[in-house]
Amino acid sequence: MWQTLLERILKRLIVEGRLRVTWPDGTSRDYGPGAGPEAEVTLTDDSIIGELCQNPALALGEGYMDGRIDCPPHRLYAFIALLVRNQQSGKMPSWFSARDRMRVALRGIEQRNNPLRSQTNVKHHYDISDDLYRLFLDQDMQYSCAYFTDPGISLEAAQKAKKDHIAHKLLLKPGMRVLDIGCGWGGMALTLARDYGAQVTGVTLSENQLATARRRAEEAGLADKTDFRLLDYRKIEDRFDRVVSVGMLEHVGYPHLREYFAKVHDVLAPDGVALIHTIGHTAPPAPTSPWIDKYIFPGGYIPSLSEVSAAVEKSGLWTSDVEVLRGHYGPTLNHWRRRFEAALPKVRELGYDERFIRMWRLYLVVCEAAFEETRQGVFHVQLSHKQYAVPTTRDYLYGTHEQEMLHAAQ
Repeated sequence: MWQTLLERILKRLIVEGRLRVTWPDGTSRDYGPGAGPEAEVTLTDDSIIGELCQNPALALGEGYMDGRIDCPPHRLYAFIALLVRNQQSGKMPSWFSARDRMRVALRGIEQRNNPLRSQTNVKHHYDISDDLYRLFLDQDMQYSCAYFTDPGISLEAAQKAKKDHIAHKLLLKPGMRVLDIGCGWGGMALTLARDYGAQVTGVTLSENQLATARRRAEEAGLADKTDFRLLDYRKIEDRFDRVVSVGMLEHVGYPHLREYFAKVHDVLAPDGVALIHTIGHTAPPAPTSPWIDKYIFPGGYIPSLSEVSAAVEKSGLWTSDVEVLRGHYGPTLNHWRRRFEAALPKVRELGYDERFIRMWRLYLVVCEAAFEETRQGVFHVQLSHKQYAVPTTRDYLYGTHEQEMLHAAQ
């Protein structure tokens, strides 16, 4: 029964390209019209068929993790990308769409991240091992979208370009006090302190990231220009000339978006400028994947531009600029994925088993496919209290660093 139902679903879903499925009994069948991307997958156990019919996103992830769904690593991206692309245009059963609509409607309940839950969620993802992240991130450990000023530049160069692009939008002057909400391993804070003369306070809920950020500051001779704290953003009470937040809004949760931007309003000085860098949908609100929520980012939520805008509107801040970065996170994730695969012997030496490796591989593949095949990008939302705190054109973004530092010193 379940196989008949899954075959019926695949016939309706795959409307572009071709998917070859090898069933547990060894038979194979193709789905889709062809004349497009092609992929193949093997179902090794009958139990996964019913699970895929009932909860496809969760079953796909768990089935791949435990080997009931098998696909060669070098072909996994093609398989996932084919599914994601067809999900945008194919027809899923009505109960799938109804469940997604219900989860969107209930996101105000599901996404309640109080301070204790937020810290638990952060520990799940970020406190596993810094050594693992060092294997696939750039040298500065930037765990967010890079900025490819040229498609051929290295990951290191693209991450530096990202930090500089953000710094330019902050209109920094030496000595300014900067708050970094969700400072990660300290790379952005250290860059702003070293290269732009800022005095940076970084807050995080990850003990691993806090320890690493503080150690890096000491090693770089920047301990007097940085202050890293284990602190929930809601408990910040100081005022700052500039506020920056990179890749943290995704952890806030839908019910707390207004609270987050209200806090940015409160901690930003009257003449201040804030820059929020976040993953976002340029499509209507969508629920978080149940597999991502369970295994990768508990409590995470990718907001739509309409949700971010609605929260900013209530904050009392000027939206001085919005930039949508397209075509940058897919290549970033591709770099991470290739580095992770190349480092597998070291991943195993760190004690991670094959189930974890398959989970992490799928996480990187799914995210890359989402950025390449859906209306998902990165938002740069620049905010201020005053209309003229930011220049009225974008010309200031593309001057040389030396010119900006000269202007700032005058």
